[in-house]
Amino acid sequence: MKHLLSFLFLLLAVTASAQDTLSYQRKDNIPYRTGEQDAYMRERCVLDVYYPSRPAKLPVIVWFHGGGITGGNKFIPKELMKQGVVVMAVNYRLSPKVHCPAYIEDAAAAVAFAFRHAAEYGGDTSRIYVAGHSAGGYLTAMVGLDKQWLARYNIDANRIAALFPFSSQAITHFTVRNERKIPELTPIIDAFAPLYHVRADAPPLFLYTGDREKEMMGRYEENAYWARMMQLAGHKNTHLYEFDGYEHGNMPGPAYPLMLQEIRKRK
Repeated sequence: MKHLLSFLFLLLAVTASAQDTLSYQRKDNIPYRTGEQDAYMRERCVLDVYYPSRPAKLPVIVWFHGGGITGGNKFIPKELMKQGVVVMAVNYRLSPKVHCPAYIEDAAAAVAFAFRHAAEYGGDTSRIYVAGHSAGGYLTAMVGLDKQWLARYNIDANRIAALFPFSSQAITHFTVRNERKIPELTPIIDAFAPLYHVRADAPPLFLYTGDREKEMMGRYEENAYWARMMQLAGHKNTHLYEFDGYEHGNMPGPAYPLMLQEIRKRK
């Protein structure tokens, strides 16, 4: 689905970059899991919060970094700073030190933390959005579509205000397949594939990808099929965007302002 002429990109970027008048601060390395933990959990199961200095009841974006579930670290995207949102940037455990579903469990624990603690940081718990790039998009989708992960915290995944996977896998993630010794070019759709969990009652879903000719292997096509299956399942609020000229690594550039635009609609 070819979207967004160059002038529209510019318009959205200018609109989204208009800074608000609030002042912000951040608190880093907050543990989001409770109970008995090993050293690796204590190291990785932490998040950073970027929040207003004064109570403001702002939308909350839980942000998962990319890195193939084998690397990467939490960061507050500069494009989301001074934009009238609370940002919770999450670290999670990585393969091969852990295997599936440990990192999905971590992602769910982080989203549960947001529901339980966002108000302490000026966040509105009725407007919690989950987003991430690449592997982070995959975790976003799994937590938002497969309701079992948040149900462990007595949270209905449908309470998430919207899901924003940036260039996510729709089939079973290649790292999950690698852990099972399945070849990279062998596609699998099982319980660890977002596609397996298409449903009519899911939160609003915004699928962003780079140019189909520049993206990672079949990533646009996976998302296009995912969007079609959501629609056929009866989901009325699935949206697919393809960013012409952008590849996997830089496609978040035009995605951030679009995400902010959608969040601002939902006041």
